[in-house]
Amino acid sequence: MNNPLKQIDTKELELPDTLLIRDIENRVFQSICLQCLAQIEGIETLEGNLIDSLLGRDLLDNVKGIHVEQDQRQHSVNVKVEINIAYGVCIPEKAEEIQSRLVEDISKITGLHVGCVHVVFKNLISPQIASDSVESMSEMLDRHIKHAPSPVERYDEEF
Repeated sequence: MNNPLKQIDTKELELPDTLLIRDIENRVFQSICLQCLAQIEGIETLEGNLIDSLLGRDLLDNVKGIHVEQDQRQHSVNVKVEINIAYGVCIPEKAEEIQSRLVEDISKITGLHVGCVHVVFKNLISPQIASDSVESMSEMLDRHIKHAPSPVERYDEEF
């Protein structure tokens, strides 16, 4: 009748830590980067090819030049952004502005550490084209956000 478990101090038992997992798809990081880059003057993102536009692919499918690598163990993200820059804009200053804004937005929204932001300037564009592209990219993002399905529409009863 002597129960040996009554003699064990429960504070000595070690329970395994709860493992909490949060997955963020690369499309989310692309959206964050697009929103951030749309607010910066003097640059434009690379656009998809003719086939993408003919097939009517979504804005996020149409954008190329935003590459994201996630490190689950370090809870960090590495971002590579390829952009075009307007002629006459100081490249080092613009690179620093892009990098600091991307780090701030990604960290604030996802809670992840940004390990690296690699900015690649692919081409020079005229200043007029740059201002037009910022306006058109903002309009496309607004349309994409307005036409995104609501959470109720995305998940059915089985979810």
